[in-house]
Amino acid sequence: MAGLSTLILLLCAAKDVMPSSPHWKPTWPSYRVPVILPQSTLNLDKPQFDAEARLEVVSPCGPACHKSSPLPTYEEVKHYLSYETLYANGSLTETEVGIYILSNSADGSQGRSRTKRQIYGYDSRFSIFGKDFLLNYPFSTSVKLSTGCTGTLVAEKHVLTAAHCIHDGKSYVKGAQKLRVGFLKPKHKDGSKGANITNSAMPEKMKFQWIRVKRTHVPKGWIKGNANDIGMDYDYALLELKKPHKRKFMKIGVSPPARHLPGGRIHFSGYDNDRPGNLVYRFCDVKDETYDLLYQQCDAQPGASGSGVYVRMWKRQNHKWERKIIGIFSGHQWVDMNGTPQDFNVAVRITPLKYAQICYWIKGNYLDCREG
Repeated sequence: MAGLSTLILLLCAAKDVMPSSPHWKPTWPSYRVPVILPQSTLNLDKPQFDAEARLEVVSPCGPACHKSSPLPTYEEVKHYLSYETLYANGSLTETEVGIYILSNSADGSQGRSRTKRQIYGYDSRFSIFGKDFLLNYPFSTSVKLSTGCTGTLVAEKHVLTAAHCIHDGKSYVKGAQKLRVGFLKPKHKDGSKGANITNSAMPEKMKFQWIRVKRTHVPKGWIKGNANDIGMDYDYALLELKKPHKRKFMKIGVSPPARHLPGGRIHFSGYDNDRPGNLVYRFCDVKDETYDLLYQQCDAQPGASGSGVYVRMWKRQNHKWERKIIGIFSGHQWVDMNGTPQDFNVAVRITPLKYAQICYWIKGNYLDCREG
């Protein structure tokens, strides 16, 4: 079975290569996406919800550390991609999965805490003001979690965020059972709900409207005691809302290699703690990558954790430009680079396996999850 894990990684590679045309446009590659299906589900005891919510994750394992790690076996990958589902009534289940490759397819010591903000030189973040921006795509896809993190709308009723916003690796955080998602909306001075109001009457002040979460999926790879140092590779979670949010959402996509990204840059928006009530947008270059992580120095504060990392590339099949989420902003890492400490902010990449898993969580049908 160990050889099958290598086969999965090879089979999940992009089919497209970089063309040499001077008129080349950054294009979404086509990927061979495996199938991840539930095999069995077990009822677990109700969690205690006794963990303190952490708005960032700190890890000492940097690019070299992750690159030197051995490839996981097939059984290990299956375990990491198995998941817990937390329901609004407090019940909890664990689902084991199987990983399948279809032959007729169309096509994995305690770090120093950092109390200062993760700003590298000049602060390059932009606060997004005004309803004309906040209520329009792509900024309107960013939402706030009641635990203090950020999330991104990825379907009519689904929000993608970081696992550590829900679970500290050992237990679910306080407030996870009654988790809510906040949507920025105009706050009208006259107390009206916004119907039939002229633009001149629209104030710039905004408020959050909250929707309860129906259920939450967290991969077992995040839960400590199972994945250990590999846990950061699985710092993502999917929330299902109790009702549709009725906003445009951003699709997920398999993360291309950093060298294929437009300008080598990524973008994301979040609710950074040092700018309460503001949505903060930033973009920056990717500095390094592993199979599961993107290392960058985008300026960020706790609170931005869980933001969807996205890029805009050409969709050849539809003949149009399209933004997709290719990762989830996780947290901060101190890395020992040849004896010199260096710090990075880290995003979890959506690999073909993670795409298959998250897509199945959203759609419940693997046939709709074959192309990343």
